[in-house]
Amino acid sequence: MSGTQIQTRGMVFIHSASAALRPHIEWAVGAALGSRVSLAWTDQPAEPGTQRAELSWTGNVGVGAALSSALAKLGVVRFEVTEEPTQSSDGQRYAFTPHLGAFTAMTGVHGDIVVPEDRLKHAVAIDALGGEPIFKALERLLGVPWDDELDVFRHASEDAPVRWLHHVV
Repeated sequence: MSGTQIQTRGMVFIHSASAALRPHIEWAVGAALGSRVSLAWTDQPAEPGTQRAELSWTGNVGVGAALSSALAKLGVVRFEVTEEPTQSSDGQRYAFTPHLGAFTAMTGVHGDIVVPEDRLKHAVAIDALGGEPIFKALERLLGVPWDDELDVFRHASEDAPVRWLHHVV
């Protein structure tokens, strides 16, 4: 079945990775985007001995998930991937740290996290049954633990260049 794919755009933020992982990261990102990628790497002052890179991408809806999945398989890289919403799809935010693992959330048109009703009901039920307190569950649903861990890496890269890559399918 052929048809027009809905296009979107997003960002990949590699917050910290060892130099040995650089070619694997570039291969994974390139495979997800369907084109060769060469990232501009800079030192990551928040974790000496690691490097960081950023990439803007344009592609089909769902590329953000493919990017996140490919990078998460590497296991020892800190990253975030965003995919902007379109008229027919929600936006997405993905984050990964070796300590916390993967985080995924839908995002609205202004970049805020949107938590589905069933996840909220589940969090309330677990709290009512004596499980995870609702406040902690809401923090997890909003990605607060990932933001807390990644924040130092974000600030350490405020002056880093961004490379823009536009992929047209």
